[in-house]
Amino acid sequence: MEPVDRLYLDALTEDAEAPAGSLRPQLLAGARARRRPAAPTAAWARPYAGRVAAMDALLASAGDDDWSREVVEGWNLQELVAHLAAKDGLLAAAVGAPVLGPPITASDALGRTADVQAHERARSPEQTRRDWRAQADALCRHLAALAPEAPATLDGMETAVRDHVLGRTLETWIHADDAARAAALWLPHPVPEHIHPTADLCARLLPWTMLLSGLDGAGRAVHLTLTGAGGGEWHVPLGVADTGAREPQARITADVVEFCFLLGGRGEPESFAAELEGDVGLARDVLRTAPALAGP
Repeated sequence: MEPVDRLYLDALTEDAEAPAGSLRPQLLAGARARRRPAAPTAAWARPYAGRVAAMDALLASAGDDDWSREVVEGWNLQELVAHLAAKDGLLAAAVGAPVLGPPITASDALGRTADVQAHERARSPEQTRRDWRAQADALCRHLAALAPEAPATLDGMETAVRDHVLGRTLETWIHADDAARAAALWLPHPVPEHIHPTADLCARLLPWTMLLSGLDGAGRAVHLTLTGAGGGEWHVPLGVADTGAREPQARITADVVEFCFLLGGRGEPESFAAELEGDVGLARDVLRTAPALAGP
């Protein structure tokens, strides 16, 4: 078994007491019976491959009631998986990897999601799961030959392919958590070495989330401390064009997982648990605007 999958299954058994109504025993049985290891890929893309494997293990335990249950955005589980496949396919197209599913007629995330969901509604949930996993694996295998700094354009945004893949890591992580919560399941978070680069992306996005929210952070900076496994410390200039070190006007300390989920659109910025020092108004602006890039 791949190390990522071993860690995942070990985490499932760490807590001997399952919450009332939890389907964790079925999840564990399904994961053991039908586990598929993370697809081989570049070392820098393993956080994404690991979340795909974890999501697939979760889906292995899903019954008819699970597939039809509303999870998020008014989508049931099958529609959520189709959404993941749609966005993975757009990234695949951007980097020259095989694209599965219907032909791409919409290059934006919402349009492509609608097309793939319409296609998958005529198919069984297991077919949807199989093709989502095949798309993710095809992308992983293609990434093995790419340099992490190779440019790629997705939804009109050109950046290093590594950052697009970390974006897919965060979204797959969040939606796997959405699906687990809808089924009253406990799902382990990624291993620390996969959380850290995802948190790093979230920290580097802060200047953009502020700008997209109508706040120009140029000339200002914050010191960000993220606690817990996979956390760390970041000095974040808040202007998108800022270069060089700037004295931080504020300090923010928060849990690394909660911070990643805040950037991913989960949690309330106004009540987000964080220690703030220095220019508290600036720190609150940073947290308030953090979900600006989050989408369905």
